[in-house]
Amino acid sequence: MDNLIKTSLEKSVSYSEYRNIVKQLVAKESTSGLEKTDALINYTMLNDRRMKRWDKTLKINEAHHKIVYEFDAKLTWLVLTESWCGDAAHLIPVMNKLAELNPNIELRIVFRDENEALMNAFLTNGNRSIAKLIMVENCSLDVMATYGPRPSLATKMVNDYKEMHGTLTPEFKEDLQRWYNNDKGQTTIKDLTEILEALRFSSKIKSDCT
Repeated sequence: MDNLIKTSLEKSVSYSEYRNIVKQLVAKESTSGLEKTDALINYTMLNDRRMKRWDKTLKINEAHHKIVYEFDAKLTWLVLTESWCGDAAHLIPVMNKLAELNPNIELRIVFRDENEALMNAFLTNGNRSIAKLIMVENCSLDVMATYGPRPSLATKMVNDYKEMHGTLTPEFKEDLQRWYNNDKGQTTIKDLTEILEALRFSSKIKSDCT
């Protein structure tokens, strides 16, 4: 696993580099990933707008800011994604804003279809679901926690709907996008700060890791 994480990190990009890649894809009317359908190209365009909006408008309250700022272990947040993924467009800007609050946390991004082995190691219910965040301790390369592909409340919405209807309809997906817009990233912030709080007092984190 250590070699897989190390190799993936070597191929990763920063958030600013990822944003530039997405902008270039939009300019070329293309998308990341192995499939290049018109629908996925359109989703990439929409996601570029979504990320731009969250980059400008996302707010983090004082309590959550304090939790992130006081986290003293060195972690890399390695995220699997593709430019067309609607959930990722709402989650990754939040991850970036949180990581920016603490120099001990570095956000790095890799593309799912280019990192099949990594994706297969971090499936969600047997699926290659994204966005998938892998929290890696820097000195050991041990995986401390994972998160995704959706915030906790959105995950419950999806699971409840699937249980009742068997599959996600276009109407539900529109409802989910409205939920993201109304939530304004706050559930993701809450989820991630809770993970950091748990890790802060966990024996899994090595206090002498520098």
